[in-house]
Amino acid sequence: MTTVTPMIHVPDVAATARWYEGIGFEVLATAEDGVETTWAQLALGATRVMLNCGGRPATHDRRDVDLYVETDDVEAFRRRFDGRADLDLVEDLHDTFYGMREFIIRDPNGFWITFGQTVSG
Repeated sequence: MTTVTPMIHVPDVAATARWYEGIGFEVLATAEDGVETTWAQLALGATRVMLNCGGRPATHDRRDVDLYVETDDVEAFRRRFDGRADLDLVEDLHDTFYGMREFIIRDPNGFWITFGQTVSG
């Protein structure tokens, strides 16, 4: 095995892909059924994630899958979101007991995305 790419089932693939583009992901590929976008593959650096149609909106605090993205400069990445009205910030920058500096946002479907960096020293 060389990689694992999560596939998230969402109600609206096109809208979700646009939201992820807005936070820095790149849309690599999409598929359509003639009416709507049914699938998309996105990238953020070496990170890959796929979106697939057929998901339901979340009605609870957390979903069954969260994304964890490691970055070299989590504070700079956090600053990308300053002033964004559409940002659902779950937890702002904080140091964890397991040696990471992190912040957590929620995507439009309720999935959590944690951005983290190893704390040195």
